[in-house]
Amino acid sequence: MDIGITRVSSKGQIVIPSSMRDNLSEGEELLIIREGERYILKPLDEFKPALKDDILFAGKTDEAFSEYRKGSFKRKEKDAFLDELASW
Repeated sequence: MDIGITRVSSKGQIVIPSSMRDNLSEGEELLIIREGERYILKPLDEFKPALKDDILFAGKTDEAFSEYRKGSFKRKEKDAFLDELASW
């Protein structure tokens, strides 16, 4: 098991120690899972395409609900909504 220490920037960014990112490419997408106090990072490409699509859709849906709860959700016409949904 590799262990490293990093810190979170004011923008919420973290740096993965160089010894742990040998198999990661610049721009590679990582799935982050939070379970209580534990965080798990996994390359998104490890998942089957259908599961990857489901995870991305769930993330977009969660963002939309968060905007709605904050009151910053914008009502859209049906065609505009479907166009945005298709871009997900």
